[in-house]
This record gives sequence, structure tokens and C-alpha cells, in this order.
Amino acid sequence: MRRQKKERQQLLKKTIRDNPFITDEELAEKFQVSIQTIRLDRLELSIPELRERIKHVAVQQLEENVKSLPLDEVVGEIIDMELDVQGISILDIGIEHVFKRNNIARGHHLFAQANSLAVALIDEELALTAKATIQYVRPVKLAERVVAKARVSNIENDKGRTVVEVRSFVGNEIVFTGKFEMYRSSKNSEDGSSK
Repeated sequence: MRRQKKERQQLLKKTIRDNPFITDEELAEKFQVSIQTIRLDRLELSIPELRERIKHVAVQQLEENVKSLPLDEVVGEIIDMELDVQGISILDIGIEHVFKRNNIARGHHLFAQANSLAVALIDEELALTAKATIQYVRPVKLAERVVAKARVSNIENDKGRTVVEVRSFVGNEIVFTGKFEMYRSSKNSEDGSSK
């Protein structure tokens, strides 16, 4: 159902506030208008494009939360983070990530995205990967967007270890899975205070 411009713009603001990572294409489909109309609406409302919205949220999240990894060492862009619980990062596969002969992403980039997300998720000054079990489910190609979703599945405070499971997707399709056993720099008691 087509809406009047004012109503559409109000709903557009609300939609982007609820999901800052929605694309112009998805918005155009949702509101049944052209992509150009969405871009003009965003311009009028002073709403930045998707990449700028993602960067803003990512920088805020990292600066406020992440202790174990400097911003310039994260592979991909962290877009959501709750320390010791879960996190999400995105990696747009560019020409620098692929083999020249077939435009398939080199595996170490997918691993690095998942591993750096697992490290960043740990609520400690120092977190290191002690062990990783990984599986490449399908090749990722040039220009695909990889969304890595990590969640903490086990915290062993007495051993100073945390298990983080990461699943990476292109669209709704799983392309990579990893289980990372992370070493924590300090052993925490049950109430979260340092020993």
C-alpha cells in the first residue's frame, strides 16, 4: 500500500531507528517506492546512508565496550556487542579478500572475522584464542556480505576460559562455523569481581 510522503517519511524514520542496518533496497521494497525516492527521503530527513549508520554504531560500540582488542585490529565491522554474551560483525568481500583466478574469498579472512569477533566479545583486557574448531560450509564470493554472529556458550571462571561459537552467514545461508576456546587474562568469581 502506497503512503503519502509525510507518513512514509515518519515510518521510514521509525524503521531505520528500529533497524539501522536495513538497506535502501529493502526500504524501497517495504514502502513500494523507488530506491531513488528512499534516498531523497533520507536526504530530507538527514539520515545517513547504510554504511555511515553502520560505522557510527560500530565505533560507538567498540569505544564504549571492547577491552581486549583495539579498533584497528578487528576484521570486519562490529555492529552489535554485549560483552560475554553475544556480538555481530559484517565483512563486505572486496577484491582484496579474494583469489584473482576465481573471485572466491580466501578462507583466512572468514576465520579472521570470526576470531576477532570472538576475542572482542571477551570482557577482559587480554583475551587469546587457545583452541579453534572451524568448518567452511560453502565458498564466499566477491561482493558478498558476510554477517558473523557470535555467542558465548560457556564461561569456566575457575579455568579462565570462555567458549564462543560463531556462525557466519551470507543472507540466510551459513558459510562458516567456528567454536573458539578463549583464554581470559584473569579468573573471575561468580559475581564478576576479579580474584
